[in-house]
Formats: sequence, structure tokens, C-alpha cells
Amino acid sequence: MIEQPSSLIGPDDPPPYEVFNPDGKATVLLACDHASRAFPEKMNCLGLEPRALRRHIASDIGSADAGRELALFLDAPAVLAGYSRLVVDLNRHLDDPTAFLAVSDGEFIPGNHGLTAEEKERRARDFFWPYHDAISHSLAAFEARGVVPALISIHSFTPFFDERNRPWEIGILWDQDPRIPIPLIESLGRRGVCVGDNQPYSGRSPEDYTIDQHAEPAGLPHVSIEIRQDLLENEETARRFHKVLGEALTEVLKDEELYRVRSAD
Repeated sequence: MIEQPSSLIGPDDPPPYEVFNPDGKATVLLACDHASRAFPEKMNCLGLEPRALRRHIASDIGSADAGRELALFLDAPAVLAGYSRLVVDLNRHLDDPTAFLAVSDGEFIPGNHGLTAEEKERRARDFFWPYHDAISHSLAAFEARGVVPALISIHSFTPFFDERNRPWEIGILWDQDPRIPIPLIESLGRRGVCVGDNQPYSGRSPEDYTIDQHAEPAGLPHVSIEIRQDLLENEETARRFHKVLGEALTEVLKDEELYRVRSAD
């Protein structure tokens, strides 16, 4: 019998994911891949200084609060990542070079330098698969009730990148399924929001693992939402954008025609 290596998550560490508002009644599941900047004690913050852990490289700043507030606003359950994206990026395929970054936005990550295949597999076992299994189980619970849920992925983005300002306040990322994205772009626009249609990132990118894995193959209605981080750092501004986004989503999600499996084109 081959002995399995012990877990990287110790008894005093948080779990690899959180299910927030599990009894929410909406036919919607929220997912926050980059909600946390936590590290298990054994990993010693991958050798990073506290300054680096406060940067966007460790987490999507403000996305955890946005996910929880939207979950309450919509009365929907949410699955939130329990650890930093630097441990393993939950929104990347495991064979993607960016899943385990040795350098992120100019910051050298000592604990990610020279990782072996076994070390990557161990992180996948302890962090990646439990999170994605939680999403799968949450979606399966909807299916068991005979309903087709919408999957909404919540992220945040930096206001300045690659020597350019990013003017968009909220970005709507999508690929083949326009059912939520197009009316959501229109609804946010009517509310005076500067909306990016597949900006500052594209939902057509193969890096978008969570939606690609859980929503697109199953034909579930879905969208990825990016909120500019400076809008989430101030409590008053964050509250306003949570409300605006919640109202826009409520308007779009009330369409009962959404909740059907979409056949591949």
C-alpha cells in the first residue's frame, strides 16, 4: 500500500472553500475563485513579505465581499475559495503555466520556484479539486431538484495595468452564450456604469477554467463579472456598486426563459 502524503492544510488552517448562504432560494450559484489571500501555515506564505500579500497578485481585492453581498442580495448560495491564487490558481487548467506562478506582476514568488510535478499534484489535491468539487456538488443539488441554475463567477481587476488606465467599472466576460451577458451589459449601461464587453479580459480565453468546466459543457446560463478594484476598496463606493450590480442582475435573472439547458451551436 502506497502511503499518501499528509495534507498541506493543518488543523488550525481554514478549509479550502467556503459555502456562503447555502440555503439561498435563488436558482443561481455564485463562485469566487480568487476570494482569499490566506495560506496554510505549512507553506509560510510562499516566502512572501506582508506587503506582497496585500497586492492583487494574492487575491482579487474586494471580490469576497462582493460575492457575499451579491449572494445576500440575490438570496443565492456562493462558493468562495479558501486560499490565495498563488497556492494554485483555481481559474486555470492545472497544466496551464499560469496555474503556479513563480513571478506575478513583477513579484518573485519564492515558494513557487522550481515546483515538481508531485508538489503541484499535492496542491491540486488539497486546494483545487475540493473547491471545484464544491461547485459541482452545489450545481448537482439544483439538478436533483429538477432546475437549471445560472452560474455567475465574480472577480475584480486592477485599475491600471501594463502602463494603461482601465476605464471600465465593471467588465462582463462571455463566449458563446449571450443569455445573461448581453442584457446585463444593457442593464448596467442604463444605470450609468462604464461597462466592458469582454474587457479588460475576454470570456473567450481558454484560461477561464471555472465557467469552461462547470457551465459551458452543461449548457447552463452563465457569466463572468469583473469589478474594478478601486471601486471596492472604499466601503461607501463598494456598497453602491454592490447595489447597482445586484439590481441589474435581479432584472436580468427574473427572466424564467434563462433557466434552460442551451444546446451547443
